[in-house]
Amino acid sequence: FGLAKEYRDPKTHFHIPYRENKSLTGTARYASINSHLGVEQSRRDDLESLGYIMLYFCRGSLPWQGLKAATEKQKNNRIMEKKMTTPTEVLCRGFPNEFAIYLNYTRSLRFDDKHDYFYLRKIFRDLFVREGFHCDYVFDWTVYKFQKNAEAVAAMASLNGALLAAKIR
Repeated sequence: FGLAKEYRDPKTHFHIPYRENKSLTGTARYASINSHLGVEQSRRDDLESLGYIMLYFCRGSLPWQGLKAATEKQKNNRIMEKKMTTPTEVLCRGFPNEFAIYLNYTRSLRFDDKHDYFYLRKIFRDLFVREGFHCDYVFDWTVYKFQKNAEAVAAMASLNGALLAAKIR
C-alpha cells in the first residue's frame, strides 16, 4: 500500500519507541484501532489491517463503510468509534471462527510484541484443510487469465481460418 517503515531502529536494532499523538496514516477503512487513536504503528497494526482486508474480501464491505460526516477528521472518528464498538464476533459473523481468532489475537498484541507468524499461518492452514481445499498452486486469477488467453487464441484461430478460406476461394 506504499506505507512502509522499519519497526526497529537501523542503528541500534531496538524496536522503535512507543509514541502517541501521531496522525492517522493510510486508509481509514483498514487502519488499526491504535492507529486511529494516534498511537505509533507497529507490526501488530499491520496484522490488524490485514484482518480488515481479509474480511473486506470475504464480505465485500465493512460495517464502517459509508459513514458520513462534515469533515474528514469527523469521518475518521466515526470509523474509529464503529471499529471500537463492533464486537469481533459480530464483525466476523457468517465466516469461520478462525477470522475472529485472528482478529482477537492481533488486537491483543502490545506495541512491541513479537507476533507468532507460525500460529497465525496455522490457523488458516488448518481451516484450508478442514474446508477440503488442496494446495495445487492454481489461483482464481490464474484460471481467469488462462480462460481469457484461451478465448483470444480461439478467436485468432477462427479469424485465421476465415482468412485462409477467403484466400482459397
